[in-house]
Amino acid sequence: MLAITNGKLLTITQGVIEGGTLLADQGKITAIGKDLPIPEDAQVIDATGCWVTPGLVEAHSHIGTGNEPSASGSTGDFNETSSPITPQLRVMDSFNARNMGVAETRRAGFTTCCTLPGSANLIGGTGFVFKTKEGRVVEELMVPGHEVMKFALGENPRRAFGSKDKMPKTRMGSAGLLRETLFQAKVYADAQQAAQGDPSKMPKPDFRLEPLVPVVRGQMKCRIHCHRVDDIATAIRIAEEFHLDYALEHVTEGIYIPDILADKGVTCVIGPMMTGPYKEEVWNRSLKNPARLARAGVKICLTEDNGVLTKYLPTHVGQCMAAGLEEETAFRALTIVPAELLGMADRIGSLEVGKDADIAIFDGHPFCNFTHCIHTIIEGQVYGPFWPDED
Repeated sequence: MLAITNGKLLTITQGVIEGGTLLADQGKITAIGKDLPIPEDAQVIDATGCWVTPGLVEAHSHIGTGNEPSASGSTGDFNETSSPITPQLRVMDSFNARNMGVAETRRAGFTTCCTLPGSANLIGGTGFVFKTKEGRVVEELMVPGHEVMKFALGENPRRAFGSKDKMPKTRMGSAGLLRETLFQAKVYADAQQAAQGDPSKMPKPDFRLEPLVPVVRGQMKCRIHCHRVDDIATAIRIAEEFHLDYALEHVTEGIYIPDILADKGVTCVIGPMMTGPYKEEVWNRSLKNPARLARAGVKICLTEDNGVLTKYLPTHVGQCMAAGLEEETAFRALTIVPAELLGMADRIGSLEVGKDADIAIFDGHPFCNFTHCIHTIIEGQVYGPFWPDED
């Protein structure tokens, strides 16, 4: 039994409880409120003066796959640049559960993350959800059943393959090759469906197309990398042509089309927000983008799009608040909205009875750069205190 007492509880879905108490047992939240009786056998954390939030959720990361810390000139294991179409790849096969990014992200208050293939490929393969708890191998961290397929448009695939004189060399080449692959996957999936009950009509197994069957059937979400307005429009166009379940990643120039994104009802995973103009498609990056989209009615998540540097995302969210993002929206963008995107809102993203006891305790406003995460709690397992540093 765990009891967190005297804290400012940000439930996200049921308001704020000042001086509240949260009880958890067997990895689940069992009670939340004021003046709750504390069981005699409970481990008690006095959160006086602290903010208690759901464990933070990073919807778009490359944690565990970047070989961090890395030697100069080395590359991560999340971009397989031998082919632009690699849906058969699974980033879990590159995931190192002992990578420093897992522990550093946990120390920042994150309890759940989605780690994805990179954006060099038009179709990069499947990403997965994991808890940032201590573990030895990926299976000890992974949350099965929440895999997603990574797509990418824009500069990255053109640069990765056009430089090799391979398709795609242009944006129209990217769209054409993506359409061709989805068309093939749809034909393959339809043939499988038609052959139900008659094995003799089943199409020859295709290792590359098989992972796309749930995608073209709308049963697996696509996460589509797109920065510029034209790439955003292409992502929407293709997703609608093939009736995909999709979300948009980065959406740097979404600030110019908030009405279109709101009309489509698409979740946008915005970020990273604090990098320089290192390539053309991010020249128009603005800290005002999240606020502009949120005011238009777009559901947003915020991302650091990184490995170990994910730990700085909370302070970057604070920068977005300084640029107009409302506090409530900011908290939702790192809790319940990414939980919904990952299909896990029944377990994480808010402090509610019955949900996983995934909790973060901060000694100040979680998005202030002066704040420290004191404890991170994952399924009732307490990590910390992280501050003052025991070293």
